[in-house]
Amino acid sequence: MDLGYLTQFNEDELKLASDIGYTSLEVHAASWPEDTFSTKAKMQRAAAEAKELLAKYDMRLTAVARYMPNPLTEPLAETKKKYRQYLTFTSLLGVPVLTSMAGRVPDETIDENIPRFKKLFTDVAKAAEDCGVKIGFENWPSMGGYPIKGMVNIAFTPANWDKMFDAVPSPALGLEFDPSHLYWLGIDHIAALKQFADRVYHIHAKDTEILDDQRNYHGILESSAWWRYRIPGWGEIDWNEFISALNDIGYTGGMAIEHEDPIFAGPRRVEGLILGFKHLSERLVLRGA
Repeated sequence: MDLGYLTQFNEDELKLASDIGYTSLEVHAASWPEDTFSTKAKMQRAAAEAKELLAKYDMRLTAVARYMPNPLTEPLAETKKKYRQYLTFTSLLGVPVLTSMAGRVPDETIDENIPRFKKLFTDVAKAAEDCGVKIGFENWPSMGGYPIKGMVNIAFTPANWDKMFDAVPSPALGLEFDPSHLYWLGIDHIAALKQFADRVYHIHAKDTEILDDQRNYHGILESSAWWRYRIPGWGEIDWNEFISALNDIGYTGGMAIEHEDPIFAGPRRVEGLILGFKHLSERLVLRGA
């Protein structure tokens, strides 16, 4: 398996990742100027330059991330065009997965959003199939703060995944599976992983810590102070169990740490990446090992 982290694409990050021992990265599409995606020729040049850098450090890209803005509130024709551009670029890079939010019109219910999802992603899924690229939806709840309001992503529960994939059954659509979100939502992430095994196209490795004293004080509805994201190994998720479940379902895709740990932030970012690599690499057989 390839193990990496989510970051910008540049030589400094490639060198850092390689020095730590990572074998891959998931990179933001915003690493490249927007004009890069305006013509196929420009995308081909950018992809060739990226491949040269990747070869220099013996690194791979496991996913290209295009998270924002909200695809279900953007103009439909323009959004389809943007997805076709990003899918083309992802394919030219030789990367198997484009990660994305599913989007949501915030003041509508999930069921009201599903027809919007179908209208957009039926054509986007066909474009992905044509490019040989999978789309992995991040399962972030996107609450928009507390009290919960303004949610901009429908893809955050197994029930919603069923509705999405029923609406657009294309095998090009799946999940960027992040157990950390399911954990604090009280959803069994192992059961969800196994239930949607054939739709898991990329993994976000992020942990969650529950702060009981803050939950007892604030409750769960008015504040997020009762939980926080952590580097893998520094929260409550059992990574032995999770990686065992990945082996059970035959998962062979990429895994990328999404570093949102407030303790190892800022000047301690690299320390967090080192600790996360150490914890996960002890449990994985990495490419080249």
